[in-house]
Amino acid sequence: MLERDGYPPGGPCWVDTGQPDPEAAAGFYGDLFGWKLEDRMPPDAPGRYLVAQLRDRDVAAVGSQPEGAPATPGWNTYICVESADQAATKVTNAGGQVLSAPFDVPGAGRMGVFADPSGAAFCVWEAREHKGAQLVNEPGTWVFSGLNTRDLDGAKAFYGAVFGWEVDTLTMEDGDEFMFWRLPGYADFLAARDPDLRRRQAADGAPAGYADAVASLAPMTGFPDEVPPHWSVTFAVDDADGIADRAAQLGGKISVPPFDAGPTRLAILADPQGAAFAVSKYQPA
Repeated sequence: MLERDGYPPGGPCWVDTGQPDPEAAAGFYGDLFGWKLEDRMPPDAPGRYLVAQLRDRDVAAVGSQPEGAPATPGWNTYICVESADQAATKVTNAGGQVLSAPFDVPGAGRMGVFADPSGAAFCVWEAREHKGAQLVNEPGTWVFSGLNTRDLDGAKAFYGAVFGWEVDTLTMEDGDEFMFWRLPGYADFLAARDPDLRRRQAADGAPAGYADAVASLAPMTGFPDEVPPHWSVTFAVDDADGIADRAAQLGGKISVPPFDAGPTRLAILADPQGAAFAVSKYQPA
């Protein structure tokens, strides 16, 4: 059980999706991943915010789609910061945009919504009562987020300035390269709760810096021109093929059928309202 009780600044900490029909989306993801969802909004609130749990631990959320949101919903990645307001200043100084100025979420924390210079949107989270995902990297939970961009150099400069991230590369057995964001010192945070982390990763052939990985980075090779740069999310599953089939049965879409990528088996799916997400089965040699 990979539990979390907080995240260091610069570490992705939470994911949610805003949907035109949050109740329908909750039904889809609840069936697909075994989530139990509970509305955390006050009874008189105009929108819904359904927090998903596995074994009574928060793992993600499904909310109402805010006004002005794109017609097709998506998944949002939140990055932990010490101060959402200071993060807003860093974003603008690095050439990004403030899409929603920092605001308080009563009983939870403070957040802001930003976009990098290429337009990829992300959120920051200044944690108070709500620290972030409490269970990760297990079937039915969030395992990774990734930036898909057409400007690798620009992304490296921006996220380095805002969060202190660095870029590294993992070469797969088939020769393909996997780029990832590193947060120096993140491995120490993880190892305090999982002392065997570095040994396991070394045994699986990961490079020394991989324990500091916080997200992936991918050039948008092969994407249609109309698809903008964006952040994506991946959930761990115990059977990528079975989950893909189940998603289709529930009214979702299999955008990319299950395929092997290094030590993982992946599929790219979309929920019935169009929000894209990936599922991944880790299968080391």
